[in-house]
Amino acid sequence: MNRILWMALLLSAGLFAAGALEGAVEKQPLNVSAIVMFLLFVGGTLGITYWAAKRTKTAKDFYTAGGGITGFQNGMAIAGDYMSAASFLGISGLVYLAGFDGLIYSIGFLVGWPIILFLVSERLRNLGKYTFADVAAYRLKQTPIRTLAAFGSIATVILYLIAQMVGSGKLIQLLFGLPYEYAVILVGALMILYVTFGGMLATTWVQIIKAILLLSGATFMAVAVLSHYGFSPEALFAKAVEVHEKGEAIMAPGGLVSDPISAISLGIALMFGTAGLPHILMRFFTVADAKEARKSVFFATGFIGYFYILTFIIGFGAIVMVLNNPQYLDLAKQAIEGGSPIIGGKNMAAIHLSHAVGGNFFLGFISAVAFATILAVVSGLTLAGASAISHDLYANVFNKEATEAQEMKISKIATIILGIVAIFLGIAFEQQNIAFVVGLAFAIAASANFPVLFLSMFWKKLTTRGATIGGSLGLATAVVLVVLGPIVWVDILGNAEAVFPYKYPALFSVTVAFVAIWFFSITDKSQTAKDEIEAFEAQDIRSQTGIGAEGASAH
Repeated sequence: MNRILWMALLLSAGLFAAGALEGAVEKQPLNVSAIVMFLLFVGGTLGITYWAAKRTKTAKDFYTAGGGITGFQNGMAIAGDYMSAASFLGISGLVYLAGFDGLIYSIGFLVGWPIILFLVSERLRNLGKYTFADVAAYRLKQTPIRTLAAFGSIATVILYLIAQMVGSGKLIQLLFGLPYEYAVILVGALMILYVTFGGMLATTWVQIIKAILLLSGATFMAVAVLSHYGFSPEALFAKAVEVHEKGEAIMAPGGLVSDPISAISLGIALMFGTAGLPHILMRFFTVADAKEARKSVFFATGFIGYFYILTFIIGFGAIVMVLNNPQYLDLAKQAIEGGSPIIGGKNMAAIHLSHAVGGNFFLGFISAVAFATILAVVSGLTLAGASAISHDLYANVFNKEATEAQEMKISKIATIILGIVAIFLGIAFEQQNIAFVVGLAFAIAASANFPVLFLSMFWKKLTTRGATIGGSLGLATAVVLVVLGPIVWVDILGNAEAVFPYKYPALFSVTVAFVAIWFFSITDKSQTAKDEIEAFEAQDIRSQTGIGAEGASAH
């Protein structure tokens, strides 16, 4: 049970938009069909990048694809950005291991989207231009707010990139049989090419294609599994109960979150973290208006929800078709440890199931899709990081007289630097437990980005002083509590007992951020604060009507 709990907590920290595979991996035989299909995907996306590069001439083209993406296209791209390799392999592996509780986690990853749909998307599109810092700094002082927002964005992006690069290396070892370092360098190089030359337009279409491939592959697997049981989920579950060593216990909830505070803290991180992820928020500037932004969230929520239902069926399919099949079991490990250890570890459950239902060809397809998933996510992350550096810091803090050409140049330099940093960190973190990295990224998004963004749109009395101090305290609290928590303090640093007993700091760090923003805003009696409060009415009118908002570029 402890092992199951650890895996569940680990997965839940890493599944939001950018996950990574954890634990030991074992090199698999060279998968020729997977490599051929992966090369076809890379070739196609490089062709898209070439096409996009010819249409990316201005900063608006680079950051937001000219604002000309439709709501349906953007919804599909958001889904492609959000559905990670760990969601696909990790949740299906968790269902394979623990049963019903995997559905709780699948649904849990959707809870942030109603907040985005009903509270954030429309106002964000009406007020912003390229990044969410445009919204947070709309009526407040540009320099402190943009600096805080940029650091929150860059920290989130780099931490997620580490997880992605480590995940890509481990996936390559699992699926293709190629060395770890080569995989990390390959992903980094492709990421730099997509973003530097194609900008948001290329990134969007890479994400759309990846989403279509992943949804198609997962749908085929789920249908193939259900077809063996007369398309009756009840028959599938009954067979799973029959063959699983835990029996009926796999259909019972409970046991994956250890206490109420952890459950509440995880829920807060899921809700507010999703609504504070810079690469997700940035996608709402790629559509023409607030109506299309709402459509984006509607379609994205549908695609993502459908995908997580599929992973649930795939997990149970792995129980009935992989669990006791000698073809997929590690017989040497079974002789030593007992049980039914599958080749490559638990994260390979979906991969082995793809072979069971579709043979070597479909195994190659699913393997290539799993790796393409990481390419799509890192492109969105890198673009968000580059825009924070060039638009928020360079053009609005350090050089307010910067021309559009200078800003574009800094964007591309930042993309290359982020790619190189991601490659080095990915190689450096190969042997590290990176659960705290992705957990910290989500905690920062929930504690530093979301409170400032949310209150800037909805609370009249927010001031620059309150936002800066409160956001900084939320950021610092999240970092400190993760370091003092069980993963870093005990597992990594080797201390006997954690100073902070919970793995998820969001309940505490988000509370600190909101309370500090409130307190330092209401106690700010300066003239600047009075001017910022008066400016709220004009902001509120624009946020609801869209009058004066950025439109799409004409091409």
